[in-house]
Amino acid sequence: MALSVAVAPAATAGESVDAALEWYDTTAATIAAAGAPTQSTNSRTWAISWLAAARALRAAPAGVNRRDYQDAALAGAVHTSLVALVPARAQELDAALRRTLERIPDGPAEERGVADGQRRARTVLASREGDGLDPASVNSPYPTPQPGPGIWQPTPPTYSPAVQAGNRAARPFLLERADQFRPGPPPALGSGRYRADLAEVRAYGSTDSTARTPRQTETATFWLGSSLTLYTGPLRVALARSHRPAAERATLVALFHVALVDTQIATSDTKYAYLRWRPVTAIRSADIDGDPATSPDPDWTPLHTTPAHPDYPSGHNTYSGAAEQILTALVGPRTAPFSLTSPTAPGVTRTYTDWRTLTQENVDARVWSGIHTRSADTVGVDLGRQVARHTLRHADRLFR
Repeated sequence: MALSVAVAPAATAGESVDAALEWYDTTAATIAAAGAPTQSTNSRTWAISWLAAARALRAAPAGVNRRDYQDAALAGAVHTSLVALVPARAQELDAALRRTLERIPDGPAEERGVADGQRRARTVLASREGDGLDPASVNSPYPTPQPGPGIWQPTPPTYSPAVQAGNRAARPFLLERADQFRPGPPPALGSGRYRADLAEVRAYGSTDSTARTPRQTETATFWLGSSLTLYTGPLRVALARSHRPAAERATLVALFHVALVDTQIATSDTKYAYLRWRPVTAIRSADIDGDPATSPDPDWTPLHTTPAHPDYPSGHNTYSGAAEQILTALVGPRTAPFSLTSPTAPGVTRTYTDWRTLTQENVDARVWSGIHTRSADTVGVDLGRQVARHTLRHADRLFR
């Protein structure tokens, strides 16, 4: 899926360029063009590249121009990381590095900045080697469980085997273990909460729903795509509007993606610990205590195709909960209005003034898509927030 990124235009002579935004756009474009097929792998690429940059920017040597040194160090760190992680884009990345360095006067600031950025990148890359976040490990084969009430099974129309199960075995950045914040189990089959969840998805999430409004359908479609893709814009807004020192701006990007890698690990742990079936399986086959709201409907079809992994919790909502927590903590809960588009909803533009609204829309969207229960969504938000708070509390460990 193509990623839409607002790339800053090339600077004219004498115009100041924001190196952080320049390399943010370069990172986004690199991953969009030749990144990995697994979201957590691409989150890892962001985290490594910007953690290296944040480390390089924490101090400038005496006797050199600080701004020049920091621009060179950021470029050196992100360039070196991206070339190692996305080698297919080496030519484009080399050109981006040249553009940055052409603006910096030759001399010690440029030389030491690039060298320090490269050194930091090599250190971070080495520390993450073999962490289990490569695509093959993330999507390691997972045997289909024996069928049973409430147990996940491959879903129509493709009935594909489960994916992303390997995330739970990957090495986190800051979590102590994958199940550190594992929530309690999903609502019991036949419980009031379970029946309410299923009734809501049945009514509002079907492809031919008469209860879902056009605006609700638009929301479901708008938030259908990759969370990494959809949150690249909001994070860029936060970075562009930050007036904090260069090291803190790089840290914002680094911690955002460190938290999201750990969140995806925690999400996979919970999904595969409970193996809760998806709404389409439940609605087509469940007959819990004779309640009409849970009686089988073998022809029920969700608005959008169900992803190939268990329902509980929603990965979109663990992502949005973590993203909201990081952005709120580091830049505040609100910002001036910004516009956001979505590759899955061409021609639709939405305007936001805070980060929580994005989370709220994600919760509703997955229900209205017919692919998650509301319990899976709200528990997902809470799990993402917990992981992000842990990231913030222990962020100093990344800079020792």
